[in-house]
Amino acid sequence: MSKKQNIQVTETLDRISQLPDPLLVQILSLLPTEDAVTSCILSKRWHYLWTAIHNFLFSNKNYNRVQNFISFVDHVLTHSTCSKIKKFQLDFEVREDWEDFDSKISKWLSFAVENKVEDIVLYSFDDDLTYELPLSMYTCSSLVTLYLSHWVFDKGLNIAWNSLKSLTLRKTELEDDDIAILLSSCPALETVELSFCEGCRRLEITSSNLKRLKLTNPLQPLVEGYDSLEIIAPHLQHLDISGELRDLKCRLVDVSSLVLASLTFCISCITDCWEEDDIEEDSCRDHHQVIRNLILDYLQKLSYAAELIIRCWFAEVVYLMKLEGMMLPELRCKCLTLKLHVLEYNLYGIASLLQTSPLLESLNMRSNSPCQLEQSYFAELDNINLPSWIPNTVFPNLKNLRIVGCGTGCLKEWSEEGFCKLFELSKFLLKNAVALQKFVIVAKRRKCCTCSESCVSRHLSQLAKKLVDTPRSSRNLMITYQELA
Repeated sequence: MSKKQNIQVTETLDRISQLPDPLLVQILSLLPTEDAVTSCILSKRWHYLWTAIHNFLFSNKNYNRVQNFISFVDHVLTHSTCSKIKKFQLDFEVREDWEDFDSKISKWLSFAVENKVEDIVLYSFDDDLTYELPLSMYTCSSLVTLYLSHWVFDKGLNIAWNSLKSLTLRKTELEDDDIAILLSSCPALETVELSFCEGCRRLEITSSNLKRLKLTNPLQPLVEGYDSLEIIAPHLQHLDISGELRDLKCRLVDVSSLVLASLTFCISCITDCWEEDDIEEDSCRDHHQVIRNLILDYLQKLSYAAELIIRCWFAEVVYLMKLEGMMLPELRCKCLTLKLHVLEYNLYGIASLLQTSPLLESLNMRSNSPCQLEQSYFAELDNINLPSWIPNTVFPNLKNLRIVGCGTGCLKEWSEEGFCKLFELSKFLLKNAVALQKFVIVAKRRKCCTCSESCVSRHLSQLAKKLVDTPRSSRNLMITYQELA
């Protein structure tokens, strides 16, 4: 470092050192605990500041010897002067030389509980191991948020988390009774997230306080013969299902108060049809029938949600349902977000969803090969266009339309088919959305690794220019193009 740079660093440190102790402690608390402790070497002014930090963020991932990590954590907690811990986070993987693991974790967590910890994160990197929650944790009345990965509960102990508002469980086995006891032991709970969990067949949420539920790779029953997780949550307002929904393990029974529903999971049986060339047609047809029944049930159960977020397969299945003459329930949705590629085999599904959403005010689109059975349906598209597909359709409430190009695929190859379809859909909306006020097209500026060009920006900017000269129902409508870094 040059002399000039050294002077600049010293001056910066001097200015920071002039801040009051509480503010410096707040800054140190935002850092990984190792970095906060290292600040003691800066000057005498910083020598003991780290002992007052109220966030503890420990990870043994970068330690070659576990004993060094244990010594460090013990040193930090022994010298801590904090009387109230805001966050205690422990990310770890058990090594062969880690002896007496349970007692060490129990000791550290007991320290956090004694100091009225509010947020606890216990994350394990070991997918094949689970750990038992220490006794001190079960009656921690100060807990507000809790994240547990690969931990198990002692079924014989009572839980008293009266202040807990947010609970996240990952890689945890939970039977129906476990879930019921857990939820009843957290009267203030507002948000629950379950990720890669197993064992539960029925998730019943009766508390009116619990408003948000997120399922990532939804719970899979351990007992054969139960092919779905039933969700009964009449007071739930936000539902988010994501990940890989294998074998349709999630069924909505009562979600009558939903305001927002996000269904961004993948369906295995569709992709299985794509990947298996020798799959029998009858088997494939059965797969698709199950999916159609699922989507129809979802549409009925989510018909009163004000906001929907769905993936491209949803629109594709809706199109197939319409081809077969199935009646779709009317949606009361006011904001619809579609995460998809606008291609011929979901374009008409999008149009059908719009037709069933007469109250829609905002439409957001974020830009898979079909199986052989689907291709037989899509062959009919040569004789179909949007006006004939949904004739005499007007969108009286649609005010905002937003198209975001943020995918990783190359649009140079996509342009001939996809560009035309996207233009056709946009033109159709311009003509039939009589109240449309804002039409925004957004592209993220990036250099494509396939064509080595800024294909997303180029194609979407061309779309914006082409739409400016397109007849529209509202003459006051502004069509704008934005390019983001």
